[in-house]
Amino acid sequence: MNTVVGTHDILLLTLDTLRFDTADALAEAGRTPHLAGLLPGGRWERRHAPASFTYASHLAMLAGFLPTPAAPGPHPRLFAADFPGSASTAPTTWTFDAPDLATGLAEAGYHTACVGGTGFFNRRSALGSVLPDLFLESHWEEAFGVTDPRSFENQVARAVRIATERPVDRPLFLLLNVAALHQPNWFHLPGAVPEDGDSPATHAAALEYVDRHLPPLLEAMAARRPCLAIVCSDHGTAYGEDGYTGHRIGHETVWTVPYTHTVLPQGHTVRKETP
Repeated sequence: MNTVVGTHDILLLTLDTLRFDTADALAEAGRTPHLAGLLPGGRWERRHAPASFTYASHLAMLAGFLPTPAAPGPHPRLFAADFPGSASTAPTTWTFDAPDLATGLAEAGYHTACVGGTGFFNRRSALGSVLPDLFLESHWEEAFGVTDPRSFENQVARAVRIATERPVDRPLFLLLNVAALHQPNWFHLPGAVPEDGDSPATHAAALEYVDRHLPPLLEAMAARRPCLAIVCSDHGTAYGEDGYTGHRIGHETVWTVPYTHTVLPQGHTVRKETP
């Protein structure tokens, strides 16, 4: 990471509430081809979330604690705040003397920007301002939120504008918190009505929706220089398993998340899939 920071733009794409089993099954079935193009061998890595809900997980990730490989460690981290005694900081880790990654990257010369999705990014309260306040530039509006059926398209359009308008001589760190998978997501399943409610099938349909609209984001982030793309879930969510629904609970469906990171070469283009 010490050769990446300063030479690459960085994208942290958090697929809010995405379960590992859903992501893995869709990748194997070929239903998310654009995401699969980012995955080694076309398959997600199984990891453990740093927390069980959006606020806590993003605070952890922005301190350098990305989801942890689901195997005995220690596992060297990509980024780490300077912290004495850290067992997961290695020579390959980029360390920063700041309380969070966004501030650390800003001090290293990055422009930092956030496109929020869920309510912890909406600035409608002091709590909803904590995460966006970490960035030099932040965006949230109703059209990016969980109730808009076109939320990801709207978020991508804003992110593309940010990437396009930034001076080419200054690297960019962009966090995009994807709201589309979060409840309510019933409207992503063709033919569904509100009374049907959310289910694993609507969760999967939401991921397919996100995949369809991913290419412009990847291409914009790689237009100016190579881009390190980190794509992961912040936590999963339960749909009735063992009687549980939702998240902020200690259940396997919540703690087990998909993860990948890859470098997009400058000028990266995404092969368009035929319907």
